Parts: sequence; C-alpha cells; structure tokens
Amino acid sequence: MCNLYSMTASVDEMKKLFGPFEGERDNLPTFDEIYPGKPAPVLRRAEGGALRLEIMEWGFPGPAAARGRPVTNIRNLASPFWRSALNRTDRRCVVPVTRFCEWEGEKGSKRKVWFGLHEEHDPLFAFAGLWRPGEGGVPYMAFLTCDPNEVVGAVHPKAMPVMLRASDVPTWLDSETATACALAVPYADADMRRLP
Repeated sequence: MCNLYSMTASVDEMKKLFGPFEGERDNLPTFDEIYPGKPAPVLRRAEGGALRLEIMEWGFPGPAAARGRPVTNIRNLASPFWRSALNRTDRRCVVPVTRFCEWEGEKGSKRKVWFGLHEEHDPLFAFAGLWRPGEGGVPYMAFLTCDPNEVVGAVHPKAMPVMLRASDVPTWLDSETATACALAVPYADADMRRLP
C-alpha cells in the first residue's frame, strides 16, 4: 500500500503535461513528502469540462465497518463503497506525482524506496484517483492501486498505484466505467525505475 509520495513539479510543468487548467497558482509549493491526511494538489473536471486544480486531503473517510478510518488506496473496484464514485465521471480525478515510496525491511528498521519514471522521461505523471466533497469545505481524495509490475513488486509484491500517462487522463476522467477501470493495470517496467 502506497502511503507516501511527492509532487515537486511546478504549475508550468503541470500545464505542459496535462494542458491548461483553472485554479492556477503561480506559487504552488513543492510537496516533498505527502502522507495520508495531508493536503495535496489534485486535478478534476470543473463544470463546463475544464480541468481545475484543487488542494485535497489524502484519505476518504472510511466505511463504518472500518470505524471510519481513512482509506487512501482503492484496490477493490467492485466494492459498493467505491462503485458510485467510479460510475460518476465528476468524481474522478488525477493526482499529480513526481515519485512514490514503498517501504523495505523488517518492522523497526524499514527504509524508504522511491520509484518514478525512467530518466528519459520528465518526472511528472499522475495517479488515477477519486474525490468527494468534505465537511468544512476541504475535499478528500484517494487513488487506485493494481497488481505491481516487476520494478515495484520486488519491494512491495501486493500492489502499486495506478499510474497514468498524459494520454490516459481524458480516458480516466471522461469514459464510461469499464473503459476507465481498464486503465487499472501495472505500469510498464521499461518506463519506470527505482530511484537512487
């Protein structure tokens, strides 16, 4: 389960990859380490279809069965808890990312292992996410996970985040549910790396 990532790209770098968006912030801070419960930049469709940049808290308030504990990673796409959001294109979002972390080692001596795109690519990409309004005006988001590829699976064999290419973003945001969920597959090993 991914519970740490970074987003250090500038607004201009985000525009270059994802296209123009509303809610532009010239001074968007860098987010070196984003943990569950912390704010993070997210892009979603606004009314009229334009992309909008918002700051959201990472972690959906969980179901009663989980005592409301926040859910950060979406694994079971057939779960009734996620089905209504997945079926609504207005509740899908993309989470800009420059690298993400999995933990390696035994309990008490774990260390961070960072993953990102291959050095031939710009470091910015996105996770496929879902969002919902929150009490007090701060919305919540979580992102999808899938089976890991070999690069990530060598450290975390259970799952990895669903990584989107820029060309996948309209499909994730705007397509009917089955087409959008078909993007929940491991990212190509050749296009990513374990970061030094």
